[in-house]
Amino acid sequence: MERIDIYPTHTHEKFELRRGRPAPFGATFVPGGVNFAVFSSQATQCTLVLFEKGEPLPMAEIPFPLEFRIGNVFAMIVFGLDYENIEYGYRMDGPYQPHAGHRFDASKILLDPYAKGISGQDVWAEAPDNHNIYPHRAFLVYDDFDWEDDHLLELPIEDLIIYEMHVRGFTRHPSSKVKNPKHRGTFAAIREQIPYLKDLGVNCLELMPIFEFNEFENDRHDLSGQRLYNYWGYSTNGFFAPKAGYAATGKLGMQVDEFKALVKELHKNGLEVMLDVVFNHTGEGNEEGPTLSFRGLDNKTYYMLMPDGFYFNFSGCGNTLNCNNPVVRNMVLDCLRYWVSEYHIDSFRFDLASILGRDQWGMPLANPPLIEALAYDPILAKCKLIAEAWDAGGLYQVGSFPAYGRWGEWNGKYRDTIRRFLKGEQEQVGDMVQRILGSPDLYTGRGPGASINFVTCHDGFTLHDLVAYNDKHNDANGEGNRDGANDNHSWNCGAEGETDNWEINALRRRQVRNAIALLMVSQGVPMLLMGDEVGRTQLGNNNTYCQDNELNWFDWSLLDTNADLLQFIKNCIAFRKSHPILRHRTHLLNSDQVNSGYADISWHGTRAWVPDWTSPSRTLAFMLCGKHARDGDDDYIYVFANMHWESHVIELPRAPHGFKWYVSVNTGLTPPQDSCVPGQERLIDDQRHFLIGARSVVILVGK
Repeated sequence: MERIDIYPTHTHEKFELRRGRPAPFGATFVPGGVNFAVFSSQATQCTLVLFEKGEPLPMAEIPFPLEFRIGNVFAMIVFGLDYENIEYGYRMDGPYQPHAGHRFDASKILLDPYAKGISGQDVWAEAPDNHNIYPHRAFLVYDDFDWEDDHLLELPIEDLIIYEMHVRGFTRHPSSKVKNPKHRGTFAAIREQIPYLKDLGVNCLELMPIFEFNEFENDRHDLSGQRLYNYWGYSTNGFFAPKAGYAATGKLGMQVDEFKALVKELHKNGLEVMLDVVFNHTGEGNEEGPTLSFRGLDNKTYYMLMPDGFYFNFSGCGNTLNCNNPVVRNMVLDCLRYWVSEYHIDSFRFDLASILGRDQWGMPLANPPLIEALAYDPILAKCKLIAEAWDAGGLYQVGSFPAYGRWGEWNGKYRDTIRRFLKGEQEQVGDMVQRILGSPDLYTGRGPGASINFVTCHDGFTLHDLVAYNDKHNDANGEGNRDGANDNHSWNCGAEGETDNWEINALRRRQVRNAIALLMVSQGVPMLLMGDEVGRTQLGNNNTYCQDNELNWFDWSLLDTNADLLQFIKNCIAFRKSHPILRHRTHLLNSDQVNSGYADISWHGTRAWVPDWTSPSRTLAFMLCGKHARDGDDDYIYVFANMHWESHVIELPRAPHGFKWYVSVNTGLTPPQDSCVPGQERLIDDQRHFLIGARSVVILVGK
């Protein structure tokens, strides 16, 4: 019996048509044709616009017959299309009443919000054609990649060591030695550097935004006349499409397969992939921005609007997505499901995630539908969800983000506390105890895995600059140094910027090591910023969102210049991976639950068992009992952090019978004595006392 749904019922010029299926949204293959489905609650007419690939003018414009509208969805099947040689968009007619929230303009050709592939900016920073009537063009994508037996890795979250990376910045520098220089700054180039990532020891790549965006969004130049770009990419145009300009094959429209090949290769090497996703706003900006997609399709549905029709701006970027509208909520769910099922993405970090919990008027919801839906979605069930638990509208939810037993958070309080402690500020020891424990004051009932611990991230100073600058130096951004955060909790150690003073440089090197050592012995999930392991600098710029140059590129020559720092960080990562007691699934309780004779964690000071909790204290020590590890078979670990400007002789807690203390890390020593490869720790002569240098961290292993 023949199927009747593969036969046309209508014609338009040379095209044969049939009423389409309203779901799923977007363009999907059906027998003999393509089903186009697009939503608009207020449009009076929709027209499908078809282009031959790369041609400036449409080859056809096909109005949706009235009977092809099902509810608020225009749905049509077009038969006989040359799938690989077409691009498509929509014209939407309807009221233009900005004060009422409607901004329909049938002269604009609009991008499909569900476009799986987007052309128009196929090569990074290749100047766009300003006369192009449809600059960002949707095209059809075959989801036929051969994944073989690849699947989500599902590593336990407490075992992750995250590496935050910018796709372009990681390999763009000439020193990256990518085999084909034309491929620098692409997905393909990252594949060549996987051995470096494995050797470093990280097991999760957090990629800054890779959804299609417009790097030419900012029409600005710096003081020297150099073009400034939307380099970071936090301004999405298409949520379902990988950035063509990040693909060596983007010019060929092969960005989908190139990114999938990267994910597959990372998984083969034991690295998970986390995407930094931006659902709080789009690249259309405020009322003065371009009409590219959402604004022209259904402005009132997709954006939060004030009563006068202007845009709420809780994102700080001109507009705010109306995420808890059911249509927008479903788009976010569809998007993430697509990336998990078709790209095998392991986890997502949500930029300015607090916006996802606001209603259409911007008020925080007690039970945000989108956040709850993501937490319980069956397709995302094995996927890790991480919130940046604040937004630009002043909503700060670190420790109080609606978790539903699923969400973790970027722990901004960890960052601030450890920075202030490293500087030697008073009244930090109490907070440091909480941060070392995985912040039980914030995540009671959620466990340490809810806390993504970091000292630095893309927002702010690099680790090198954190100890080299008191103030931000953002003049290169062309905003009069007004942009970027002012509360960096940084300390230049005695001179602003680069210096030849050997004492200051030695202190800076020690402070960097102190930060890494404490990060790697904290309960929770550590995150490193790309390049911190080799001392990358942004010359004091703490907001390099617009800089496509050496300020943001990973300089691979630093692997040799700062080889001692790189080795130190490798050793610290390996140490963490060697000791399950550092990766607890539940918060430590300062009690002995296994009758080992020692508490799971105990606190100490310059005298064993006597911690100094006083306000002026700048020292903190703790011991972990390996019998409390997951399998009950780990070493004892003793950590002493001295942020005082004087050295101290400390009394060590007596090691268990038959055990001795060995030095794994001592940041007060010069490289390579400052750290050891796990298993090669050095036995200390005096098992009762230890001299710790000023502003130093010591990690001992009892075995």
